[in-house]
Amino acid sequence: MLCHSARAASLTGCLLFCLAAIAGLGLSQASIAQADRQNWIGTWAAAPQPGLPARLETFRNQTLRLIIHTSASGAKVRIRISNTFGDQPLLIGAAHIARRVSAAEIDPASDRSLTFLGRSDATIPSGRMIVSDPADLPVPPLSDLAVSIFLPQSVTATTTHILALQTSYISPEVGDATAAAKFPVAQTIDSWPFLTGVDVLAPARAAAIVAFGSSTTDGDGSTKDANHRWPDVLAERLQKDSASKARPRAEPGVLNEGIIGNRLLADDHSPRQTGGPFSAVLRRYGGALGQAGLTRFDRDVFSQTGVRYVILALGVNDILFPGAFTPSSESVSVQNLIDGNRRLIARAHQRGIRVIATTIPPFEGAFFEEPVIHFYTSEKEAVRQQVNSWIRTGGEFDGVIDFDKVLRDPARPTQLVPAYDSGDHLHANDAGYMASANAIPFALFHSHDE
Repeated sequence: MLCHSARAASLTGCLLFCLAAIAGLGLSQASIAQADRQNWIGTWAAAPQPGLPARLETFRNQTLRLIIHTSASGAKVRIRISNTFGDQPLLIGAAHIARRVSAAEIDPASDRSLTFLGRSDATIPSGRMIVSDPADLPVPPLSDLAVSIFLPQSVTATTTHILALQTSYISPEVGDATAAAKFPVAQTIDSWPFLTGVDVLAPARAAAIVAFGSSTTDGDGSTKDANHRWPDVLAERLQKDSASKARPRAEPGVLNEGIIGNRLLADDHSPRQTGGPFSAVLRRYGGALGQAGLTRFDRDVFSQTGVRYVILALGVNDILFPGAFTPSSESVSVQNLIDGNRRLIARAHQRGIRVIATTIPPFEGAFFEEPVIHFYTSEKEAVRQQVNSWIRTGGEFDGVIDFDKVLRDPARPTQLVPAYDSGDHLHANDAGYMASANAIPFALFHSHDE
């Protein structure tokens, strides 16, 4: 939705290292073998997407201090940097990671320099990504880390994550400030340029859960800098559950791969109409709403470290957009959406990943501002109801989470309950996301310790 404001770990770990090799950072057989013997999982992730055309950020001789919030803990840490949508090589001059104290300030005792095949710098070709070498930094669960990246050459953030809902910091053009305990702040941003993942070395049976969706997964409507997206709340619940056990279990990582405006079936090819609201949308968003879920699934799910579960929360924008945000010719049928989900189920099952579906919450009254566009029609509501019925009763998923049941107004089931409505009648607020996450049964995630 639009912005309101595997197999087991050895396979995914090896895949990430192979991706680094493809990027021109070849790894030795010894390095790959060592990765195979260790259990790395993702503790944080953000889906890469093209930047907003009107808000493309350019950096030169500056350091980014990007703030992220972990899910699972680990004894060591490494990061992933992406140039997926870049049309030029991306030069990383230096990178550090540390525990964040407050704002842009870090705990200097926790600061670690990151290397890439032993080098402090790296060049990422267009369309590629890299993984850093492991750093000896114990990472607590549910904590804030600061990832600092020095960009010595002029570069435009054509690969970013737009809806970070997190304040990060940019230095003046003063060179490498990656190790600065008191960071020199020239400006703040609310996106995550280039950084797409943080992995931790976890206990043997730990695994990762990928939340794969659109803006309701990305957290649109929740409070900035508060980590109140439903995947955040799920991570917190899982941590508390693990800690409450007589024999604590290895807590899973929860990775948010939501993208605002994302659709299951269609890439974000901007509307071709001239004039009217479509042109205004084109100018504002361009291609930033991301590749179709079917297109990005392999990259954003299978390349995650240690993934064993994926929660699918796509399809609402496929229903909403035609005739409102995109041409009516892009309308989808119930069968289109069922077939798209079946393709994702089959691909995930081939890799031993369990697939959990969420139902689509109601959207009557939903609108888009500037220009004002109304999404709802009775025909679209009928598609939502039929897709939800198939999700609940079709028996094709490994589990179902009924977000529709949690968020709908009992007095008018085609609308969000007012107490959970962020105000646009489409996205939940903090209370709604909390209620959604609280409705997820832990039994969906089979324990690896039992």
